[in-house]
Amino acid sequence: MRDCLNHRAGFDRVLMTVAATFLTVSASSALAQDQARSSAAELAIEAAIPRPEPANVPPPTASDIKLDTTATVQDSAKEPAREPVRADVAPAADKVETKPSDVATTPATEAPKSETAKTESAKTEPAKTEPAKADTATANPAAPSAPAAAPAAEPVKAASSVPAADQPVADKLKDIVGAKTSRHFDRKNERAAIEKFYGARDFAPVWTQGGSLTAAAKGVIARLKDAASDGLNPADYPVPDFASATTPDALADAELKLTASMFDYARQAQSGRMHWSQVSGDILYPEHPVDPNEVLAKVTTATDASAALDSYNPPHKLYKELKAKLAELRGQGSGPAIEITDGPALKYTPATKKQAEIVVEDSRVPQLRAKLGLAENASDTRYDAAVADAVRKFQNSAEMKATGILDDKTVKALNTPKRDKQIDVVLVNMERWRWLPRDLGAPSLGDAYVILNIPDYTLKVMQRGQQVWTTRVVTGKPGTHATPLLTETMKYITVNPTWNVPPSIVYNEYLPALQQDPTVLQRMGLKLEQNRDGSVHISQPPGEANALGRIRFNFPNKFLVYQHDTPDKNLFAREDRAFSHGCMRVQNPDQYASVLLNIVMPNEKYTPERVRSMYGRSEIDLKFPTPMPVNITYQTAFVDDAGKLQFRKDVYGRDATMINILKNNRGKDLEAVVAHSQPSYSRPATTLPSGVAVANNGGGFGSSGPNFFERLFGGGAPTPPPAPVGRRPQQQRVFTR
Repeated sequence: MRDCLNHRAGFDRVLMTVAATFLTVSASSALAQDQARSSAAELAIEAAIPRPEPANVPPPTASDIKLDTTATVQDSAKEPAREPVRADVAPAADKVETKPSDVATTPATEAPKSETAKTESAKTEPAKTEPAKADTATANPAAPSAPAAAPAAEPVKAASSVPAADQPVADKLKDIVGAKTSRHFDRKNERAAIEKFYGARDFAPVWTQGGSLTAAAKGVIARLKDAASDGLNPADYPVPDFASATTPDALADAELKLTASMFDYARQAQSGRMHWSQVSGDILYPEHPVDPNEVLAKVTTATDASAALDSYNPPHKLYKELKAKLAELRGQGSGPAIEITDGPALKYTPATKKQAEIVVEDSRVPQLRAKLGLAENASDTRYDAAVADAVRKFQNSAEMKATGILDDKTVKALNTPKRDKQIDVVLVNMERWRWLPRDLGAPSLGDAYVILNIPDYTLKVMQRGQQVWTTRVVTGKPGTHATPLLTETMKYITVNPTWNVPPSIVYNEYLPALQQDPTVLQRMGLKLEQNRDGSVHISQPPGEANALGRIRFNFPNKFLVYQHDTPDKNLFAREDRAFSHGCMRVQNPDQYASVLLNIVMPNEKYTPERVRSMYGRSEIDLKFPTPMPVNITYQTAFVDDAGKLQFRKDVYGRDATMINILKNNRGKDLEAVVAHSQPSYSRPATTLPSGVAVANNGGGFGSSGPNFFERLFGGGAPTPPPAPVGRRPQQQRVFTR
């Protein structure tokens, strides 16, 4: 240690001698420029004190301290091992700046002493107390000649487009959205849309500016609060309290909550509060889900955000008419409620061969006419055929015995103001309109389409928003033979069709009948074939007595139903006409065919007479160049051409099921898809009783022959319906929409 100090002291003396000599030589020029400097000793002291340097100036290099090079080399020749140590310590910039300053400053307070004494005292004293630090301070000047790199400049931030007042909220939104949690959005596509939308605007809020609601936010909030007018539940679309949101955290939370409620409204307004599969397995409508990206873009850029959000409700005329009637039922309509007073029973008796009609008069009849929507002869006091028929229809809609007699029970039913049941029925009918396609018709055909209303037992052909033609129909029996609700396209008409009996009828009805009477099928004009695999096929050839009549209207579907003529015309005269096995019988098929053919092939000039001229024993297919949409609906409440709200009997119990589901609200679970067992068209092997006539005597089509669908529609097997957008194939009972 002592040798080290001796070497250190010797080095210091050499260094200071060189410095003093240099300062003495330059003293004369310094005195000429600055008379205040009195001696070389003072100049030496000043030179020994380092000046502070800016933080961004690089450390000194070897060229900056050339006077120290010789002394350093001499010492390094004696102690070659010291050089690497100096090189390692050189980068310590903080030591370079502080320690020499300490060493030079210590003797500065002893000005009266001689220059040599001051210098030795300055170098020796630190050596005794902090030898390691003194060595480091000396070694620094011998650092490598390469200058140290300047600190890297921070990247320049792009100017934010977010107003300063909204920046704190934007920062919170960025944190929440970046966390990718499902606190506000539990649907993947909605979370992705949020990330994209807010990211593109630097997470600036869209519903507030400077803490105040924007016009778009006010429009969205107004629509959400008025959801009840469209048959929706406002409680399903909560509106956050922006007035109490005074912090960036609260404003960001309210921002996303309002966006989530907007998504829920748009989705349910367009597709329904419940999925149709929740109601029954015999419903199949095309999916039309909303795109959250489109909802955000449309609503936030619209001049009227409320109207933009409202546009997700069904655009159909019949839906809008129901909406207006819902307001009236809730007491929001104009005009006073009409009350029918008690009185004697009123009955209309039609004329017979032996007796003239009996028409009674009563002062209550004008009020009754107004109540039932009979605008003609509004002030007439006679209880005539028109009034009796209107009463009969009302009784039928109210699930009463349709007698046409105004009795006490009917008066009470008529006077029930704004009945909750009527409101519920209107609500579920509005819900079913959400399941239907937004465009019911084919644009290339002038928006033409067929619409059949099961509870009303009517079929209409529509084009360009107007009714072209209508007829009565017979629909399926309640239960397993109910006519399914669906949307498909009619592709062709078959004149003189063969009736290929559905497997359900073959195995559930005809084969059991054969056990009782082996000749029953022959007497009915039916042909039985048994295939090589033992399965049975029964058909009826074309003809006047064919169960399908003379014409079949084909719109292939998974339920294997169609529309057709019938030899049994008497059922069309009945008020209730649910008698078939699921298919729809048309009252005037020749007229129906000519109307459809003139729409799809207007240059052919089809007439009912031309269609009837094709009747015979051979099948004739008339294919449509453009398929015609067919919509099978279930409207138990609708507004007729006179503007009167009509109710029909809930023949299949669909209303009751839906009302029960909505009253026992399970929230978003109602939007889940319920998988139902699919109909089976298999033909199991069957042993026929003796005496049964088999047309092909065992030849048949074999197990690889045409299946039921091929026989029925003349094409390949039905293509399974595509999986709805965003859904997995049905493997379990419930799936999420």
